[in-house]
Amino acid sequence: MHILSIGKALRHDRLTIDHIDASSLPEHYDIERYDYVVINGGDGTIRRVLKQLHTLQKQPVFILNPTGSFNVVAKIHKAPPIDSVLDMLSEGTTPPTQKHHIFKLNDELFLFSAGNMGDLQHIFLSETLRFGWLRHGMAKYILAVLFLLPVHLIMTPFMLMSSTRFFIFTPLRFVKKFGSFHGKVQALDIDLDNDYNMLELDGDIVTVKGRHLKIRQAGNVRVVTGRRK
Repeated sequence: MHILSIGKALRHDRLTIDHIDASSLPEHYDIERYDYVVINGGDGTIRRVLKQLHTLQKQPVFILNPTGSFNVVAKIHKAPPIDSVLDMLSEGTTPPTQKHHIFKLNDELFLFSAGNMGDLQHIFLSETLRFGWLRHGMAKYILAVLFLLPVHLIMTPFMLMSSTRFFIFTPLRFVKKFGSFHGKVQALDIDLDNDYNMLELDGDIVTVKGRHLKIRQAGNVRVVTGRRK
């Protein structure tokens, strides 16, 4: 069994676990030999790693070790503690997995969230507050919500009616579409006003070139889950 840990060195008495930094991933050409890949970090780290790995012909099973401030993907799959997963593997037990759908926005990838509405403003302000005692934990996100609440209350109705604004949040897929909000990703084509646009993707802020956005499903990956089969 071959296991690779990305972003953090992991140790286990009965397993050999290779380790690389996320920045070294483009130079690591033999990913397909691994049966399991551990992604250490938050949603942004998961997105950036899967952007590089989701097209592999032989896909590994991904194990999430949530160490970020916000870990929506890990919560969706009730990711079990990393030690318990490694213990299962060392005993020859195959951990349960779930499919996680991934989506493409032009050349970018996202897993559950994309938009240029209040989500973008919230992430931008939260990252601005990432210093001192606010660097870790949820406090910066809560403060950003409080600071932006008057703006959200006034602007959200107008953004929901705008053809150049959108927000995708797949954990709320039971709300298929409400104005510019999409809980379920269908094929979407969105025309924006500018050639360079700042967007929020899974908690990352990215700049996308081109005023035309093409959003499509892009397959799925297998993720170890804490849910019972």
